[in-house]
Amino acid sequence: MNLNARAVIISIFLLLVSPTILANEASAPLPQACLSACIQPFNKILGRSPHGVVAYSNCSEHCVHPQPQFSEGVFTGISWQCVEYARRWLLKNYGVVYGSVDIAADIWDLKTVSSADKSQQFAFDSIVNGEALVAPKRGDLLIYAQQFLNTGHVAVVLKVDHANQKIWLGEQNFSNQQWPGDYARVITFVKQADKVFLLDPYLLGWKRVIR
Repeated sequence: MNLNARAVIISIFLLLVSPTILANEASAPLPQACLSACIQPFNKILGRSPHGVVAYSNCSEHCVHPQPQFSEGVFTGISWQCVEYARRWLLKNYGVVYGSVDIAADIWDLKTVSSADKSQQFAFDSIVNGEALVAPKRGDLLIYAQQFLNTGHVAVVLKVDHANQKIWLGEQNFSNQQWPGDYARVITFVKQADKVFLLDPYLLGWKRVIR
């Protein structure tokens, strides 16, 4: 069984078991893949977004640690995957979360997000890179195709500079490097025939919560 399939099974299991078991699982030792050849040590704080959402190192792309993470009593994912950071950012800033996905690329196919208490649903639009009339805005999620590391990736738009055509991103488990500031990295975009195209490999487009 590959690491991605194992992570999916563990994530589903964690959603079903009791808090006692979750507490025991949270204290489980790190797998060897999360201890060796780390770009930054697992669990190290890499940076904080402008509104204080912390990003942690996942050691490297090979690390999958089945430790559940919760924010405000809501399950956000397993440590410290890109999916967990994006879900936690939406929860803290907009009070919504997206549903379970097998890999990050699957977020592209989701149609709705839910309020933290599941009492409300909101549209979760997909905007194709190169077909949009306007650039992403703060809070949009950039979704990368499965061809990237066989899982895809998700990053959060933190800030957009329209004049200089730059976008600041927050994320986990991309480079696992220390953030240079209150952002993980910056990408650029161009406009061609009134359409916006973000210059980043494997990028499908961006998701937007409609409230």
